[in-house]
Amino acid sequence: MRIRHQARIIALQALYEIDCANHAPDAVLAQRLEAVQPPQSAASFARHLVHGVLKYMPVLDAFIHRYAPDWPVEQIAYIDRNILRMAIFEFAVDGRTPVKVAINEAVELAKMFGSDSAPRFVNGVLGAMVELKDVIAQAAREVDKKTR
Repeated sequence: MRIRHQARIIALQALYEIDCANHAPDAVLAQRLEAVQPPQSAASFARHLVHGVLKYMPVLDAFIHRYAPDWPVEQIAYIDRNILRMAIFEFAVDGRTPVKVAINEAVELAKMFGSDSAPRFVNGVLGAMVELKDVIAQAAREVDKKTR
């Protein structure tokens, strides 16, 4: 399994538990990493994803709400909303993952862990957000200014 793909699976599983069970992020992540024992680069990337998503969650959720208005964020399935959060974080906030890669990975995760309709939903929401990549990044920078 590709290292970054493995890291995304670990991060998604951790974010899912953090979101639905409200467990402590560092403890959840440590348990997931202990259970899987991925290569160090995968563990680092998984940590980066989890901490990044958690830091920028209000920004990510605001854009998800804007582009999935029929589904309030709290009503989107836990797995789907965390897939969306991770992908948006990767391509817009972090910016080191090409948009196509982030969306393809998100759709693959939706196929693995989501419902039958999840891949289409994830692809549609993320596809609508591509043109706002810079706007999302700017909103994240505003969060950074406030937390300094």
